[in-house]
Amino acid sequence: MDVIDENGNVIPKSTEESKRVLAGILGILLGPFGVHKFVLGYTTQGVILLASTIVTCGIGAAITSIIGLIEGIIYLTKSDEEFVYMYQTNKKEWF
Repeated sequence: MDVIDENGNVIPKSTEESKRVLAGILGILLGPFGVHKFVLGYTTQGVILLASTIVTCGIGAAITSIIGLIEGIIYLTKSDEEFVYMYQTNKKEWF
């Protein structure tokens, strides 16, 4: 079955392995530390989440945990093809 993006274009099948489940679970469990961003290769965004948690002495963790939860749920609700296309091929950084 072909996957179609928001513009109606067919997303080509990728041979790249999807990190969807790993990134989704890490986003939900360790979102304040940005571990899911590091797994996907988004070092800058991971450092932003980690620094905002550490610099605020954990107070910022309330916000970064919500970000991680939302991103984890988004990752887990996508198919492998959509996930690879969006987050690994096209490098969509946030949400």
